[in-house]
Amino acid sequence: MALTNIQIQEIETVLKNSLRHKFLNYNPEPAIMPFHTRLLGRDRLALFSFIHSLNTNFGTSIFEPVAIALAKNRFAQAQSQFVSGNQISESAQRVIQTIMDNLAAGLARPCKDSEIEAIRKVCRQGEMHTVKPTRVDVMLQNHNGDIFFFDIKSAKPNKGEFMGFKRTLLEWVGVTLAQNPQAQIHTMIAIPYNPYEPKPYSRWTMAGLLDLKEELKVAAEFWDFLGGENAYQDLLDCFERVGLELRSEIDDYFRRFQYL
Repeated sequence: MALTNIQIQEIETVLKNSLRHKFLNYNPEPAIMPFHTRLLGRDRLALFSFIHSLNTNFGTSIFEPVAIALAKNRFAQAQSQFVSGNQISESAQRVIQTIMDNLAAGLARPCKDSEIEAIRKVCRQGEMHTVKPTRVDVMLQNHNGDIFFFDIKSAKPNKGEFMGFKRTLLEWVGVTLAQNPQAQIHTMIAIPYNPYEPKPYSRWTMAGLLDLKEELKVAAEFWDFLGGENAYQDLLDCFERVGLELRSEIDDYFRRFQYL
C-alpha cells in the first residue's frame, strides 16, 4: 500500500466534506424538460444535473486537495492554486510565440527540453512585461529543488484546446525563469483518469503540440508520481469506501426530488 493511514483518512475526509457541502448548497437548475421528466423521473434528472455540476468543479474541490494530500509526504513543498509569477521578458514572449507558430504549422516537433533551454537563454533579455498567467493547479518542489507545475484537465479535452494548454505550459516556464534563470522547471498537463480503460489513453489529439513524455501524465502516471507506487489504486479504494459509507445520504438527497 502506497498511502499511509493518515493520508487515507485525510483523503476520505476531503471527499466526504466535498459531497456534503454540495448537498447543502446545490439546487438543480429550474429547467423545464417535460418530456424527459415524464419519461425518466425528476429524481433521475436531478441526479444527472448534480453529476454535471460536480464534474465542473471536481478539479478544484476534489482532485487538487487530494493531490496535495498525496504529495506532501514525498515532496518538500506542495501547494494548489499557485501563482507562478507575473513578469516575463519580451524576448521570452517572442521565443514562445515562435515555438507555438512552428508547432501549429508542423515545422517542428515538440521537445520540452529544447523549448525550456531556448526560453532560459532569453529569460531576462529585453523589457520585462507584467502578465497574469493561469494559476498552477498543483505546484510541487522536490528535495533537490526541482519544480513541477501541473494543470489538471478533464479526461477528454477538445483537440482545439491544446494550443492554449501548450502556451500556458510555456508561459509558466517563462515567468519562473524570469525569477530564477537556473530553476529546474517541469510543466505538465495531468489527466486524472483514463476514460478508455482497459485500452491505452488516446493521445493522438495531443501529438504535434505536447511532448508526450515530458508534458503529460495520465491516471496512474499522475497519481503514482505524487504518492508513490500503487497510489492510484489506493486512491480508487478511498473513493469506493466513501461512496459506500455515504450511500444512504446520497439516496436520501435524491429521493426528495421524486415528489416535486
